[in-house]
Amino acid sequence: MIACFVTGTDTGVGKTLSSCALLHALARHHRRVVGMKPVASGAEPDGQGGWANEDSLALRAASTLVVPPQLDNPVLLPDPVSPHIAAERAGATVQLAPILQAYQQLAAQADAVVVEGAGGWQVPLSPRLRIADLAVALQLPVVLVVGLRLGCINHALLTAEAIRASGLPLAGWIASRVDPQMREPEANLAYLRQHLGAPLLADLPWQAQPDARAVPVQLPTAWQ
Repeated sequence: MIACFVTGTDTGVGKTLSSCALLHALARHHRRVVGMKPVASGAEPDGQGGWANEDSLALRAASTLVVPPQLDNPVLLPDPVSPHIAAERAGATVQLAPILQAYQQLAAQADAVVVEGAGGWQVPLSPRLRIADLAVALQLPVVLVVGLRLGCINHALLTAEAIRASGLPLAGWIASRVDPQMREPEANLAYLRQHLGAPLLADLPWQAQPDARAVPVQLPTAWQ
């Protein structure tokens, strides 16, 4: 079974689009592919009398395996704010055990699982728990989504350093062109390719209407 944990240099850098692109790429090699959003902040009506998060809905649309919501999104918080604040507002505490149990059930059914984090690597889930703690508990290789904009080199290198310091491998990274007005994007991309120490899996162009199916992804050989 193949699995990875997708994190970003910040919030809003294209983690969901990247995760969906990874799912589509994995589905070309594996039959049972599923996305997971362990913790999601911000719920909207799902059209079926329930509630769902827009990131979770996108991951489900890109998956080939249909699972109950409590498995692919075990923690759904109503307010679209930082998870630890959303949990406090909801009178809840995000805990690792239910998330790990849901992941194990997904992994038992799937050929490949893409787990998308929330925000960046150090985003808090509770007063004592961060996204990094969740990734370490899952023990998955990490894919880093780098939002190409001013400051991205510093953010990318610091995040890559933190990932490796946690003991997890950086399996690859994805460049996400979130700022169409960015100056010298190619020079920034070239520097990151030289210094991140991990393969570039995809270069996501800026799209007014993002389409994950149209993104070419070079999967690591072991994932094919």
